Amino acid sequence: MIIGKHPKRTLVRLGVLILLSYVVFKWVLVPVRIVGISMEPTYRNGKVNFINRWSYLRRLPQRGEVVGIRLVSDQVMLLKRVIALPGERVAIRSGEIYVNGVLLDEPYVRRLRYASDEDEVLVKEGYYYVIGDNREMPLEVHTHGAYPAQRLVGKVLF
Repeated sequence: MIIGKHPKRTLVRLGVLILLSYVVFKWVLVPVRIVGISMEPTYRNGKVNFINRWSYLRRLPQRGEVVGIRLVSDQVMLLKRVIALPGERVAIRSGEIYVNGVLLDEPYVRRLRYASDEDEVLVKEGYYYVIGDNREMPLEVHTHGAYPAQRLVGKVLF
């Protein structure tokens, strides 16, 4: 009943499906479970999402994209939003983010912002400045800053 009238054809299809799934989830899409509240309300704690490893093969990350950042291995990653590109200056004043002296429009931030300040920094070539969307968290506990492009695993799908 499960295999049908053509068992050989069904087994070949099953083998192709297994091989294709292995290739896609090993080298193209990385499943990640969100742990923590730094990206709320955009991404909720405990939810599962996928990172597309091939998203930056032909183009560079853009401001506003949510990326996966490899820390030690692909087992531990951060999910953060790119807010500044290489060569740009970033400052945080009263919880507002300024890029090259201009206030950054952040429609994805829906909660109150922290009242912290951070001195202006220049993002080095080959680095991207990232931060989480949950601005209710104190700046001191927010993992943010400039990360090398080699650590950016890819773009989050949805």
